[in-house]
Amino acid sequence: MIILGIDPGINITGYAILEKKVGKVYLREGGVIRGKSRDTLPLRLLEIHQNLEDIFIRWKPKVLALEEIYSHYQRPKTAIIMGHVRGTIMLLAAQNDIPVYSYSATAVKKILTGSGRASKSQMQRAIQTEFSLEKLPDPPDLADALAIALCHCWTKFKI
Repeated sequence: MIILGIDPGINITGYAILEKKVGKVYLREGGVIRGKSRDTLPLRLLEIHQNLEDIFIRWKPKVLALEEIYSHYQRPKTAIIMGHVRGTIMLLAAQNDIPVYSYSATAVKKILTGSGRASKSQMQRAIQTEFSLEKLPDPPDLADALAIALCHCWTKFKI
């Protein structure tokens, strides 16, 4: 089964492709979608959609694990923009009949490191260790996408 994990962002969206086979999880691909410009919001959302659509076509995921919206109360605009990004991603999943599971950042951190307040570098090290990577997954958005997908595997498949 192919699992797609996504850390949504308007400037950088991290994604990870994991494959679950016979009780094991394998890393197949990971990367980031970087906005090429500081264009209008609709054009930036289109760019995210088009890049993710290519990933959906290439990998045909069966499940999408997506980070929930988090925004500090002093920056409500961030939550609104993230809602647009998540909506774009969820629409693409719905168009491809792919179920979406959402995970809060603190839940993912707690599952992977034991602490819901783990730092970005702690998360990167946890992912590096889990997948025996030679170097830290960088940028942190990639590590977050890997963590979200892995969190789904561990909670839903009890791996």
